Amino acid sequence: MAHLTLVSHDLCPYVQRAAIALAEKGVDFRRVDIDLANKPEWFRAISPLGKVPLLRVGDVTLFESGVMVEYLEETTPHPLHPCDPLERAKHRAWMEFGSSILADIWVLETTPDRAAFVAKRDVVADKFKAIEGTLVSGPYFAGTSFSLVDAVFGPVFRYIDTFERFVDLGLFEAVPKVAAWRAALAKRPSVIGAVVPDYSERLEAFLRKQNGWIAGLMRKAA
Repeated sequence: MAHLTLVSHDLCPYVQRAAIALAEKGVDFRRVDIDLANKPEWFRAISPLGKVPLLRVGDVTLFESGVMVEYLEETTPHPLHPCDPLERAKHRAWMEFGSSILADIWVLETTPDRAAFVAKRDVVADKFKAIEGTLVSGPYFAGTSFSLVDAVFGPVFRYIDTFERFVDLGLFEAVPKVAAWRAALAKRPSVIGAVVPDYSERLEAFLRKQNGWIAGLMRKAA
């Protein structure tokens, strides 16, 4: 395989899912973080959307994290998708579902409006209830096997870990299986290693700059 370079930003959850997949597969790669507020010219030249992550495969650049993890699945050992085509399709659907929660979380991070915050919090709670019905034995989405769905949801739960340092969102009270899944992913070495050690502090600093409703809660808790 050609040399792999993951171009990333320290807070990007989509970068994390690629880093988790690479770690789970035991693939050697180099990680290069950039400042999205001051994008280097070399990055602008190879990123069609101006976003991270990028995966450099030799001289070829892949963009969009879903494409990256599917490429890794096709070209590297230790599969993270089920073998059965229908189960694999179901996993891909739940990966997209996880991406929709990340979009909801962006609203929680940035909206200055309490009503909008509460409404979006309720949307996320309902989505976790939908997932609750799909989980069976644990500790992971597909039972004992770690999958790409887990790689997507590890970063989702990590966001909420930081939020709950300042406010109890009550997202896991009615979903014990999701809560147990969250706890299992928090202990997984690939999930832990997908971010810098002071990730939570960096995310907190980012949230404070957004002047959203959650930033007000953080100031009250300080």
